[in-house]
Amino acid sequence: MRVLGARCAEDEKMTLVAAIQMTSGPDVAENIKVARRLLTEAQARGATLALLPENFNFIGQRDVDKKAIAERYGHGVTQDAMAAMAQKLGLWIIAGTQPLKSDNASNEARVTNSTLVYDNAGACVARYDKIHLFDVNVPNKPGESYHESAQVAPGHDVVVVDTPAGRVGLSVCYDMRFPELYRRLTALGADILVMPAAFTVPTGRAHWEILLRARAIENLSYVLAAAQSGVHPNDRETFGDTLIVDYWGRVLGRLPRGTGVVIADIDLQAMVATRAGFPALQHRVL
Repeated sequence: MRVLGARCAEDEKMTLVAAIQMTSGPDVAENIKVARRLLTEAQARGATLALLPENFNFIGQRDVDKKAIAERYGHGVTQDAMAAMAQKLGLWIIAGTQPLKSDNASNEARVTNSTLVYDNAGACVARYDKIHLFDVNVPNKPGESYHESAQVAPGHDVVVVDTPAGRVGLSVCYDMRFPELYRRLTALGADILVMPAAFTVPTGRAHWEILLRARAIENLSYVLAAAQSGVHPNDRETFGDTLIVDYWGRVLGRLPRGTGVVIADIDLQAMVATRAGFPALQHRVL
């Protein structure tokens, strides 16, 4: 469990945040170029904090290809680019996920699927390694199966970090199916739950919006979900539908398909008032 920083947003009523949708491929430089354009748009539209999708810097032809572009935590092409962008734009960036080389000798054959958070001075202030790995056969889709743990080592730490928009609880994609994680994040003071993702189309159609709104409602928290969207060069199709949801389950903004930026206000005062008047979080027994 890691709680990072000191609350930054108690004196602010509303802050604009952004969730970014991409269609990433195997060219890291091109993916970074697209991310830079969309982050610049988010900052120009007034966002203080922006979330990129899962695998924003690389989706290869094969799952194993991510090992070749994985960086050591601290420096690398992608990390240095994100730090420079955050500093240049004066923007907090939650950099979706990227593969990082494992620091654990027993896991050297695998990478981590890691979210890095950069403050507006370009410092990396938090890291979250995806805990729940996507090892499934997609229902009603013969032959469509995923074994993320073959290439990725799971994380173990639950991470929250303070930002100008509020206290942010970090998670990734498949994590959203495990509500106990979000109870932990909320208990640690999270105001905003972020979920960068690369959802499959069948599971996206069935569960994406339902799960996101459920996590918002049951925790009385904002949810930012930045998605991969469309057909990638490896012929995999991701669902898209980037969403920002408020603490009452209302969709504040969405982008169903394509690349782009979704912007919405975070009103912490209204959220705190709702939590006080509708104290479901205080009524927990188990």
